[in-house]
Amino acid sequence: MSDGPLIVQSDRTVLLEVAHPLAEDARHDLAVFAELERAPEHIHTYRITRLGLWNARAAGHDAPDMLATLEKYSKFAIPQTVSVDITETVGRYGRLVIERDAEGALVLQSTDQAVLMEIAGAKRIAPLLIGQPSPSSFLVEPWARGQLKQELVKLGWPAEDLAGYTPGTPHEIALREDGWALRDYQNKAVSSFFDGGSGVVVLPCGAGKTLVGAGAMATAKTNTLILVTNTVSARQWRDELLKRTTLTPDEIGEYSGQVKEVKPVTIATYQILTAKRKGEYAHLELLDAMDWGLVIYDEVHLLPAPVFKLTAELQARRRLGLTATLVREDGREGDVFSLIGPKRFDAPWKEIEAQGFISPANCYEVRIDLPQSERLTYAAAADDERYRLAATAPAKLGVVQALIAKHEGERILVIGQYLDQIDELAEVLNAPQLTGATPIDERERLYQAFRVGEVKVLVVSKVANFSVDLPEATVAIQVSGSYGSRQEEAQRLGRLLRPKESGLSANFYTLVARDTVDQDFAQNRQRFLAEQGYSYTILDSQSLEAA
Repeated sequence: MSDGPLIVQSDRTVLLEVAHPLAEDARHDLAVFAELERAPEHIHTYRITRLGLWNARAAGHDAPDMLATLEKYSKFAIPQTVSVDITETVGRYGRLVIERDAEGALVLQSTDQAVLMEIAGAKRIAPLLIGQPSPSSFLVEPWARGQLKQELVKLGWPAEDLAGYTPGTPHEIALREDGWALRDYQNKAVSSFFDGGSGVVVLPCGAGKTLVGAGAMATAKTNTLILVTNTVSARQWRDELLKRTTLTPDEIGEYSGQVKEVKPVTIATYQILTAKRKGEYAHLELLDAMDWGLVIYDEVHLLPAPVFKLTAELQARRRLGLTATLVREDGREGDVFSLIGPKRFDAPWKEIEAQGFISPANCYEVRIDLPQSERLTYAAAADDERYRLAATAPAKLGVVQALIAKHEGERILVIGQYLDQIDELAEVLNAPQLTGATPIDERERLYQAFRVGEVKVLVVSKVANFSVDLPEATVAIQVSGSYGSRQEEAQRLGRLLRPKESGLSANFYTLVARDTVDQDFAQNRQRFLAEQGYSYTILDSQSLEAA
């Protein structure tokens, strides 16, 4: 017990006093196993969840480590119920193990017979078990490896999967050594992934997740399937692999809405994998088209729900998830844990920023007063219309113009959620716009013009959230967002975090209509960045426009 910045409560919430001199250190250590729930200005609330504890355990942290963190920073004694709960919850991880027997059959084993009998009697697990060769083991249906892990997590008994992986068809891949090398944290991410077998690497946008993927490919040296969010992302992966590895253009295939190539390294979009024809997934043969030894999931927090079902059948193949956040807005973090794998490596944003590998960022929330007529319209609107009215308030246009004038000459992204708002912004700013309807070739042309400075201001929809490399963007103005999406806020700030040749800091502005649901949703979106150590400065729009 000390005069620290934390108060640990018996309901497994942890309060962090933001102004305390040890707050940053405590946040860094706490983020290993706790999730930020609320982040108002002075006191942040974290929650210790089962999944958070199991992810931490899988990444190499044990219960005494976690309790030591709480004791080091807590103002008061840790409630005994919390200490016991953490120890027992962490202790559940690995009590059940999935292995192969001498004949290669899947076996679920445990040294705790009571646990084994408990789960064997569960109605969703019993059909997956096909015999009991010993008191401490059950045979598992060959196809049920993924489904069994999903059901065990739901029951609170996560299994450690030691059943191994098919090596896939060997394919020589090496990293080029011409003037670059993996950074220390990228090397650690690759080695932590292979030590664990399969799982997720969490790195900030701009910290080189693609290079971690390349490092994993060079280690595995096998046919690789890479799943990405969209075609632009697929082509950026291809360009990066050609630049960083010994792979040639003939060895890399694109499998998308436009091109259907299957090569030793194939980059496919989530959309094509979930496309249906006559009610059936039309491209599932891609999963078995080659003997893949490695499957990489880019932006794993965006994995569409149907891909989980397909992934349940890919458990014999080594799987690497890459993401800036394990947060999913659909609450399916448990499926990422059980089917892709637990967190294997996590490098905090501020730590990588301190090493100079991502750009420092200033975050601002600009609060805007609605005129009286618009406030009355808002007050009279139905609940489902209120967010759109607040998010697309015309009063935001003048603020966008003022911010662009303030950052004249810098490369600026103006981001909106609604197409009519994007049209209006593009017209008022006399700037090109880029939405989901923009053809792929035109998107790439606009991105390239922005990169080289021919275009200084680009108005974009959420298509620019994901896997788009715009390293010289120094300002993002978020005019409207996807309700309270934390993952989107992380992606949008991430567009700015690549180190700048210009040496300029990044500035991220969120425009919020005061006293509306727009302000409520903004607070939720900011939780993830607050967890990473970024704080928002609140500005008044009138002071900006006056300046």
